[in-house]
Amino acid sequence: MITAFLFDIGNVLLRFDFSLALKRLGAESEVHDPAEVLARIDRVKVMYEDGQIDRASFLRGVFDVLRYRGTEAAFISAWEEIFEPNEPMIALVERLHGRFPLYLLSNTSDIHRDYVFRRYPVFSRFTEGTYSYAVRASKPGPEIYQHAIRTHGLDPAGTFFIDDLLPNIETARSLGFRAHHYHHDRHGELEKELAGLGIAEG
Repeated sequence: MITAFLFDIGNVLLRFDFSLALKRLGAESEVHDPAEVLARIDRVKVMYEDGQIDRASFLRGVFDVLRYRGTEAAFISAWEEIFEPNEPMIALVERLHGRFPLYLLSNTSDIHRDYVFRRYPVFSRFTEGTYSYAVRASKPGPEIYQHAIRTHGLDPAGTFFIDDLLPNIETARSLGFRAHHYHHDRHGELEKELAGLGIAEG
């Protein structure tokens, strides 16, 4: 029996497009090609999302590798404004809210975590969340899942996990979660699975 839900954020609750940020950043940098901008940022981004460096160190590192000429505020604005709500999933969260405890499990940074909570009301529906930057562990490694289990008091066998990346799903299943490999173009498959579990529209 399903007793709780655990949601990824990116390409589950919110769709995102990093190219929007890359174009804006490239316009203010010595590096203009979006692919090269991303390649250089990735060197610092992974450490930031894993909690190995803080926001200030991330910003210094990115400004250095891009030779970025813009302001910190302009960079953060570009870095934040990459999301749009996945409306069918938002509607599902609204239906589940009040019927099940809802939790988040995301590889993310404090910039993105703080922004989406400010920008999108759906995040008020979640009881708690586990974030890679805060716990210094990331999916698909098992440590971040184990942290969520301990912190939120989850029973994996009774927790339905939704994520868009197969390696993350495989780790979740190895730990006993009921897990759904999600794609926004196939949202109906998720609804069908939930209906099969007796979780109908509320």
